[in-house]
Amino acid sequence: MRFLADENFPLPSILMLSAAGHDIAAVALESPGVPDETVLERAFREERILLTFDRDYGGLLYLQGAQPPEGIVYFRFSPSSPEVPAEYLLGLIEQFGSSLSGTLTVAEHDRVRQRPLPGADRP
Repeated sequence: MRFLADENFPLPSILMLSAAGHDIAAVALESPGVPDETVLERAFREERILLTFDRDYGGLLYLQGAQPPEGIVYFRFSPSSPEVPAEYLLGLIEQFGSSLSGTLTVAEHDRVRQRPLPGADRP
């Protein structure tokens, strides 16, 4: 899968996902400090699923009408180690697979919720 790790996504998890064969770009390494709007635009342009701990993306999409990326996985918990987000995401991929595309996936310790992204039916 193709991912864009937001600046707050831990580097050890980025390395784990890359080692697992995923195409992952990292904002923290390539363009730290860019605004959320720029991150969303890049995820949209590169057809990547955004990985983030930042809740602001929902507002940008649902309230301000920003172009949706391929998908968003919003981690709504504090990981006990920097590897936990990758371990969690690998489990989500096994469980949900391609349904991570076109959705806002809210990942909590004890549950996962999905909501279609606006315009998720884009070509």
